[in-house]
Amino acid sequence: MNDIAQAEAYAATDFSEPHDAFVAHFKECFPDFKGRSVLDLGCGTADVIIRFAHAFPYTHITGIDGADAMLGIGSKDIKRCGLKDRIELRKCVLPGSAFSETKFDAIISNSLLHHLKDPAVIWDMIKNCAKDGSPVFVMDLMRPDCEDTAKNLVQQYASDAPEILREDFYNSLLASYTLDEVREQLKNAGLDLTVETVSDRHVLVWGSKQ
Repeated sequence: MNDIAQAEAYAATDFSEPHDAFVAHFKECFPDFKGRSVLDLGCGTADVIIRFAHAFPYTHITGIDGADAMLGIGSKDIKRCGLKDRIELRKCVLPGSAFSETKFDAIISNSLLHHLKDPAVIWDMIKNCAKDGSPVFVMDLMRPDCEDTAKNLVQQYASDAPEILREDFYNSLLASYTLDEVREQLKNAGLDLTVETVSDRHVLVWGSKQ
């Protein structure tokens, strides 16, 4: 989403329901989390990590994304929320070696997986950057059973959204993975994580990095 019009349309859309759910699910999965350093893979406009930062006030979050347009909007929102000291945004196109020497207390990601040409990229990043025993929490769209179901989901959840986002949502649903495909990805990566559905359009991957 490096197109400015697309990024602005995304930022103007109300994603409070799925983004609040992301934070709530993390709390349910890791009720005792007290880590400080968090890495967000594919942070976009930083809406999720702003909500995460409010929920976990002792954390410092590094968000990475490959789109300047999204990061520009996110930087403004972080400043507006008074979180410049706790949230750092960096441009990084995966795969990359920007954090090859850094280990984090938790790694989170929302809706990045289906954007990657090679899904192994995100799992390799997690293996390299997560401390042993640290939370891993990845939520993404889940591919529906057919195109008609995808169209129905767009109508149900994005009927009032700009056409550019409706099209993006539809394409993203078709580009996403099934639960079995995600499980196969984790098996190939050597990661023992739980895979489950948390809505009619979202898959959640979570657990502790071993």
